[in-house]
Amino acid sequence: MGVPAKKEVKGIQKLNKHFKDVKVEMKKVHWPTRKELLVFTVIVLISIFSVGVFFWFLDTGFNALLRLVIR
Repeated sequence: MGVPAKKEVKGIQKLNKHFKDVKVEMKKVHWPTRKELLVFTVIVLISIFSVGVFFWFLDTGFNALLRLVIR
């Protein structure tokens, strides 16, 4: 018991149309230049580092406060 041939062909046609549409849309995408990519990567890395340091200070402070309360 398989799928009728007409449904198979229709499904394949839909899949082909989908991939053609994807190809058309990918041509519309603004791809970043090498310089833009480098700048954005540095911004993300600095942001991640900054947030990490912030939470490290916050954790250290809460840890010290908790030790004072426990003693």
